[in-house]
Order: sequence, then C-alpha cells, then structure tokens
Amino acid sequence: MRFVELRRHTENDGDRLTPQGIADAVAIGARLNPPYAAFISTGAARCTEMLEILRRAADQDEVPITDAVGLRSSVEDRWRDAARAAGKGSDLEAIRAVDPDLVERESWLLGTSLRQIVEALPEGGRALVVGHSPTNEAAVLGLTAKVVPPLAKGAGILVTEDYGRYKVEPLP
Repeated sequence: MRFVELRRHTENDGDRLTPQGIADAVAIGARLNPPYAAFISTGAARCTEMLEILRRAADQDEVPITDAVGLRSSVEDRWRDAARAAGKGSDLEAIRAVDPDLVERESWLLGTSLRQIVEALPEGGRALVVGHSPTNEAAVLGLTAKVVPPLAKGAGILVTEDYGRYKVEPLP
C-alpha cells in the first residue's frame, strides 16, 4: 500500500500564509502521521510555506520539498470563473455543470500527476502534498473517479493505493 495525504493550504493573503494560516499549519503539524517519503508542493509559495511548517513538525527537515507543477492548473482563472458561477462552496459536480470540458480535461491532467506521485512512492510509503481547491478535488476525481467534498483551507484527504485500487477518506 501507498499513501498520499493531500491537503489544501491554510489561510493566505496572496501567495503567503497569514499569521492565522501559520498557526493553523502548526496545529495540523501536531496531528501528522510521519514518516513521509516525500513532501510535495504545487510550487505556489503558500503551499511550500505550509509544507516547511509541516515538515518541521514531522522532524524531517532532511527530506526535500519538491514541486509537482502538474498539480497546479495552467487555467486557474477559468477555474475561478467556473467556481464563482457554480456558487460559493460548490463541489466538482456543480462546477462541471458550469464548465464540463474544464472539469473533464483538468481532472484527467491533475489525476495523472497525482498518479505519478503515488507510483513514485515505495511500498508502504507516504507523501504529504499541499495544493489548492478545487484542483485537489479534481486530481482525486481524475485518479479515483470519486467526487470528494470541497476542501476547506487546511483540510485534507487521505488517498490509499492498494494494488491499483484507491480508497479516499477525510483527514482529521
């Protein structure tokens, strides 16, 4: 089995965490399940900043933070427009009703990137990934064909792979 803890970054102002976002990341760090074989960011500064806090909490400063830019959409404005049109707090099904091509194409692309992360892990390995919403949810859809509820800031899901089958559950 291989495991990916996929989290949305905490509260931010632009591309940096706010003091509340930092405090929330520290609190999340107290609940982690190390060790981690990989710490992965989308490349956004707020995601990397959160991972630095979480990596320190896991006492694994020697493990580098790597960027998986494939988990960051190249059409973020289109996602924002579709999410806004779908309504605050909408899930992927509501966004798909507004822009089906966006959700289908991006879920496939983002899911492929998430699959590469899973497949790069050793047996029993665990990765901690920090990204964005709704693209985290789209990656899970592309990987597992399951729609997960929208992730609040700091919230996450555990993706478990077992012989090519995937299970998804919320993280505490």
